Amino acid sequence: MPTITVKNQTITCESGANLRRVLLANNIELYNGKANFINCMGIGSCGTCAVEIIGEVSQPNWKEKVRLSLPPHSLTQNRRLACQTQVFGDILVKKYDGFWGQGDNLIEN
Repeated sequence: MPTITVKNQTITCESGANLRRVLLANNIELYNGKANFINCMGIGSCGTCAVEIIGEVSQPNWKEKVRLSLPPHSLTQNRRLACQTQVFGDILVKKYDGFWGQGDNLIEN
């Protein structure tokens, strides 16, 4: 079973699990500020669940590529949408500040 290390916690999941669902099921805060109430609920259109991921996950799909190519995101930021990402191996997840998680400051807790 893959492990997900995020915000000083380690959790396990099934291979192929959706990252957003796993994080929320384990009470990991995925959204910044009011994005907790104003988000697309996992369909990949808002971009508020953007995170940096190190490890084995699915390749970006077309929805994710399109959303991350639009401001305030940038494809050069190396961010992924948790709602569109499947976990296939052990990963490290980093969440950044900003409404969409597009900032430069890492959120530790």
